[in-house]
Formats: sequence, structure tokens, C-alpha cells
Amino acid sequence: MTIALKARTPVDDVATQLPQSAVRKREKRLAVAFLAPTVIGLGLFTLVPIIASVVLAFFKWDVISSPRWVGLDNFSSLFSDPTLRTSFINTILFVIVSVTLQLSVALLLAVLVSSRLPGWLQSTLRSVFFFPLILSAASVSIIMSYLFNQDFGLVNTYLQDLGFGPVHWLTNGFSAQVMVVLVYVWQNFGFTFLLFLGGLAAIPKDIYEASAIDGAGGWRQFRHVTLPLLSPTTLVASVMAIIAALQIFDQSYVLTRGGPGDSTRTVVMVIYQDAFGQLQFGAASAIGVVLTVVIMLVTALQFRLSRRFVYYS
Repeated sequence: MTIALKARTPVDDVATQLPQSAVRKREKRLAVAFLAPTVIGLGLFTLVPIIASVVLAFFKWDVISSPRWVGLDNFSSLFSDPTLRTSFINTILFVIVSVTLQLSVALLLAVLVSSRLPGWLQSTLRSVFFFPLILSAASVSIIMSYLFNQDFGLVNTYLQDLGFGPVHWLTNGFSAQVMVVLVYVWQNFGFTFLLFLGGLAAIPKDIYEASAIDGAGGWRQFRHVTLPLLSPTTLVASVMAIIAALQIFDQSYVLTRGGPGDSTRTVVMVIYQDAFGQLQFGAASAIGVVLTVVIMLVTALQFRLSRRFVYYS
């Protein structure tokens, strides 16, 4: 019979020599030391700006002069601002169209990739679809603005070679809205795609086999098996997609600067312009507070409605 002996380390020797209370205090100090950088960073760069924005919403401040208390004036003036109303409408329409398209494309591609494809091809497609997400939104938008430029864009150049006139991709209100949606969805659907892939992989295969024995075809399996069992993943994907879409800024700002007119102007763009363009930091903070409340209400509504269509078993 062979007896394996575990080598003792200096740490074990110290632990045996110290009382249990001293060991626990030492572990707590180590835990605090490791957590301190993250907690301090979270406080300085997240909590403090949030609190400062909420407080600043009740002041009028242009950086140059001292802050002046105005109470709820910043909030009351929001309802009489036509530009802000237009930006909220644009943002809501953008969220509806982009999130619907993003979830649909991601789900369709996830189902196709998770089907009977070779392993190497599945890995390749995962990387290809996720790749746009690692690029910065500003750089992608700059490239797209050159590709779809009305005068010298590569797309219009090929269209003219084929005998078609130049298309006003970014200078027409409707087409500019479409381009902002397409660029945003193209860059962001990869994360949703990976979420759906993980959800599909978690569905037991024997459920599909049992439904096939009962005579269910591909469409019936997708409708009555895949979608219900994928509903928790769909909830997470939709919540994250809507929160991100409500904060759309980079694509609309770089591609169109909110134009033509106000057709692609979003709420975050108005916040940016009020704060750094007109130095109205109090009004910008008030808009930010309203947008945060809207995001929280929409998220709460999603979780409330999820009780009807999300199946966790």
C-alpha cells in the first residue's frame, strides 16, 4: 500500500501557528485589499458622476459662472422643447425597429449556425459575426459614411457604373434613418447572436427527438419547442438590446450629425449638444435623469410582462 504525503508549505505552518480569529482577520484584510481598487473606481467614475448629474439637474450652470439653483425649471422646460420631443420620438422609433431587427437576425443566424454545420464552420461564423462588436462605433460609422457618401462614396460609384443615379443615403431623412439602423444592427447583433447560441445549446436534444416522434416538423419544433425554451435568453437579450438602443449616439452623430433636419437626432445627442455645445449642463443633466427613468421603467415593464411568456422549466 502506497501512502501519498502532502508537502507542507510555509503558509500552512503560519496558519497552524495563528489562532482562527487571526486567520479570519488576515483573510478579510486580503479581501479588502483586492476589492478596494474596483470599489474605489466604481465610486469615483460611476457613483459620483451619477449623484453629481442628479444634483446638477436642479441647477443652472455654464462652467464659467457659479451654479445657480433653479429647482424644477430644467425639468419643466423640457416639455416645451420641440427638438427634445422630436429626439424622443426618433429614439423610440429607432429602438422599436433596431431591436426587432437585431433580435430577428441574431436568432435566425443562431438557428442556422447551430444546425448541422461542420464544427470548423460554426467557429468561423461565430468569429465573423462577433468581429464588428470589437470595433469602436465611431470608427465603423466613419467608414460607413465614406462608403455611402453621396458624391464620392464607393457604393454610389458602383451604382453609377451600373447605370443608376447616385442615391442620397445620408442626406435624405428616411434613407438616413435606415442607414443609422442598419449600421447599428450590423455592429451590435453579434453579442445577441452569441446569447442565442448559448441558449440553443442548453436545450436538451431529447426534447426535439420526442417531438419528432410525435410528428412535429421543423417549423412546429421551432415554434413550440425552441421559442418557449429560448424565452429566458430572449428576455435577457431584449433587455440589454433596448437599454443600449435607448442610448444610441455614435452612429447617428458620426453619420448624419442628427440630420437632415432633426430626422436622426437622438436624446443622447441632445444631451451632448446642450452640455458641450451650449454649456447648459443643468438642462443636459435633467434630460439625462429623464432618460434614466425611462430606461428603468421600460426595463421594469419588460420583467413584468416576462411572467406571461418566459418559461424557466
